[in-house]
Amino acid sequence: MPRPVIAVVYDFGSVAPADIVDRLEPLGDVVLTVCPSRHTEELAPLLADLAPVVPVHEADAHTLDASAELLREHRPDAVLTYSERRLGTTAELAARLGLPFHDARTVRLLTDKYEQRRRLRERGVDPVRCRLLRTPGDWAPALAAVGLPAVLKPLRGEGSRSTHLVRDTATGAALATRLLTAPASAGGEEALVLEEYLEGVGAGPFGDHVSVESAVLDGRVTHWATTGKFPLAPPFREVGHFWPAPVTGAERDAVLTLAADAVRALGVRTGITHTEVKLTPDGPRLIEVNGRLGGFQAGLGRLAGGLDPVLLAAEVALGRPLPTTWVPDDRVTYARALPTPAEGGLLTGVRGVGEVRGLPGVDTYETRVQPGRTVEPGVATGELAVLWGTADAHDAMLAVLDRALDTLTYTFAGTPGTPEERTVRARDLVPAGPGQGADPAPTDVRKAS
Repeated sequence: MPRPVIAVVYDFGSVAPADIVDRLEPLGDVVLTVCPSRHTEELAPLLADLAPVVPVHEADAHTLDASAELLREHRPDAVLTYSERRLGTTAELAARLGLPFHDARTVRLLTDKYEQRRRLRERGVDPVRCRLLRTPGDWAPALAAVGLPAVLKPLRGEGSRSTHLVRDTATGAALATRLLTAPASAGGEEALVLEEYLEGVGAGPFGDHVSVESAVLDGRVTHWATTGKFPLAPPFREVGHFWPAPVTGAERDAVLTLAADAVRALGVRTGITHTEVKLTPDGPRLIEVNGRLGGFQAGLGRLAGGLDPVLLAAEVALGRPLPTTWVPDDRVTYARALPTPAEGGLLTGVRGVGEVRGLPGVDTYETRVQPGRTVEPGVATGELAVLWGTADAHDAMLAVLDRALDTLTYTFAGTPGTPEERTVRARDLVPAGPGQGADPAPTDVRKAS
C-alpha cells in the first residue's frame, strides 16, 4: 500500500519544520507547501533538505490555481497547517484539491477577531461587547459602546502584538491614533478591535485563564487537553503553559462545554482548534478560538507522552478515527517561558543555566535568544528561554520553578538612554500572580500562540 501524502502549508507557527517531518513520518510522506515570507526565505535550504517543497504564490486566484496544480502532482491525501497566518492559504488550496479543511468562511471567523465576536454573540455563546475601529474617528463611538476598562488589539494578529489594556479615555484615544496611522513597518495596524475587559478570578500562582485543545472530525468535537497557564506578563504576554489545568471537575466541565459551543458556532467541521477561556467570577468566558494547534502544545506532547498533538492534527486531516488515549493527567508537564523584557536590549550574558539544568524535574533549558542578540522592545510575546519539565503535582512544579527563577540571571548592555549595563533576575521577568506587574490587572483578552 502506498504511504499517504500529507501536504503541510508551512510558515512561522506552532511547530518547527524538522519536527513536522520527523513526527509525521510514521503516518505518511510530507510535502512542504511553502509560502514566501522572510521566515521561509531564511529557512529555504533547511526546508529543501527536509522534504519535497512546493512553492505557493497567493497574489490572486490565478496564481493560487497554479500553485494548487503543482501540489496536485504530488497527489496529497491531506492538507493542513500549523501556522496561524497561513490558515487562509490552506483553506484555498484544500478547496481546489477537494480535501477537508476549514472553509473560507470559517477561516474568516477564526482569524477576524471582530467577526468572531459577532458570530459568538449572535449564536448566544458569549456576549462580550466589541467594536471595530478602522480610523481614529472610530474611537469615540467604540468607547461609548464598549466602556472602560477595555482591551485594544489588532483585528488580525498573533503573539499579543499591539495588544493593550486601556483604563482611561485619553490613553485609549492616543493608542488608537498611533496604531491606525503608523505605517506597518513602524508597528501600525490596518484595523483594531476594542473589547470589553473581563475581570478574572484570583488563581493564586496560576493564571486566571486556560485553553482547550480540541479535535473536530466531521463536525464532532473531542477535547484532548485542558491547558493551564502561568500569570501573564504585562500587558498580555504569555509566559508558559502546563498540563493539566488546575481546575475543579465542575470548572472543567463548564470550560469544555463553552469551548465546544464556540467551535460549533464558528462552523468548524474538520481540524484542530485552540480555544482560550477566561475564568471569571461569573463563570468561564471566551477569549478567542484559533483554528490550529496552539503554541507549546507540540513540546508538551513530546514530554508528556501518550498523545502527539502534531500527529493528531495530520490524522484528523486524513479523516482517520480519533485516538482513545489522551493527555496523561497523572503528572504535570510544563513549559515555563522567561519573557523578553518589554524595554528590549542587547543580551550580553546568562548565568545559572548549568545549575538549573541539574534541578530535579527540569528536563530542558531551551535557549531562545543567544547572548550577542538584540531583543526588540514591545508588548508582543517573546522568550529569552523556556524551561521544560515534569512534576508529580502542581505544587511540586511551582517549587522547582521557584528555585530556577531565583537562580537564572540575564545581563543586558547599556543603551544611549540608560548607559549602564543591567542584570535582571529571571524572577523579575515574570509576574507573581494575576494582578501583578505594570498593569493593575494584566490578565485578559489577548491573542495569538
